[in-house]
Amino acid sequence: MNKTYRLKKQDISIKWHLIDANNKTLGRLASEISKLLLGKHKPEYEPSLIMGDFVVVINANKVVVTGKKFEQKLYYRHSGYPGGIRSRTFEEQMSIDSTKIIEKAVKGMLPHNVRGRSLFRMLKVYSDNKHPHASQLNFKKGDVSLKESKVKPKVLNKVEKDTQNNLDETTKNSLKKMTKIELVAKAESLHITFDKKLKKDEIIALINEVNK
Repeated sequence: MNKTYRLKKQDISIKWHLIDANNKTLGRLASEISKLLLGKHKPEYEPSLIMGDFVVVINANKVVVTGKKFEQKLYYRHSGYPGGIRSRTFEEQMSIDSTKIIEKAVKGMLPHNVRGRSLFRMLKVYSDNKHPHASQLNFKKGDVSLKESKVKPKVLNKVEKDTQNNLDETTKNSLKKMTKIELVAKAESLHITFDKKLKKDEIIALINEVNK
């Protein structure tokens, strides 16, 4: 009798996608992004697992809406005090922070639970075409072993050593704040071959080893 195979965490591969919001309709764009975050574009999709990809959205200030939504669509917020409700039109929100428009639209299409909040953190939205994720988006297929990734260290003077130590400490602290999914993506962008069953601390140790 054949057993039904269920996908496991170690079988999931995470990629990075770049989406240009220039002249794209807000609703259709949010639907496309949420599909990538949920992982529904993958044939091995498993609803109970976090298996979506990272999505980088650029040119958020050039997204469009249909009809009269530009002047009439409202975004509400509340201070928590009686009479504290406030609203902004789509036009006003675009002039203040266009990234919030896409983030709010996508968030409404994700599950309203812990899984949805984890998926939402995989979305990176930028108002123009500049972003700091070039290395992740340019990742090429084909793993390189940890041994092959090492570079011969440069001989540093005392000032350079102190500066480097401060930078290393900052990097270590930033790695500790990352989720395991983000650490896996970071390790893959550095071409590190490793078992995805490893714990967060072990993945951080591998990344620090390559960065030496």
